[in-house]
Amino acid sequence: MREMTPEPLTVDTFAPFGNVIEASPAAVQFPINYGMTTRFHDLARVDVADGGGQPIVSIFRGRPLTPPILKIFERHPLGSQSFTPLSGRPFLVAVAPPGAFDPLGVRLFCAAPTQGVNYAKGVWHHFLLPLEGESDFLVIDRAGPGENLDEIELEPNAAILVRT
Repeated sequence: MREMTPEPLTVDTFAPFGNVIEASPAAVQFPINYGMTTRFHDLARVDVADGGGQPIVSIFRGRPLTPPILKIFERHPLGSQSFTPLSGRPFLVAVAPPGAFDPLGVRLFCAAPTQGVNYAKGVWHHFLLPLEGESDFLVIDRAGPGENLDEIELEPNAAILVRT
């Protein structure tokens, strides 16, 4: 079994896999609502139209893995999928590039409670990985016809133990 330590989640390090959703100083921002609100504009590419898909908004409630061993990865070939934390807790983000799944291509990030992620269409990712207790996430993804979920279960010797 391989061990991995999460790296910090940044716009640059996550770019090959999608978008980081956060109100950062680097984001395009401008005042709205008579100057009472700042809009952090166009933070992620919602890409769900393939095969007649449409965007949907859901809340997922997840529990931490104990122990944190990564065994199952999934991808959505017809649409992007975003996760934004609602419970004020950090979470892990485990991803691998699109194409044939390669366990050695897995990258592991630790997202701050103020960061969300938008997985690009076809990017392999582990299912929801909250830390520090049960957590809610706002999820924007695709509904519609077609098969939009591929899953792969790692062989026991390819599983990944997360060092926190």
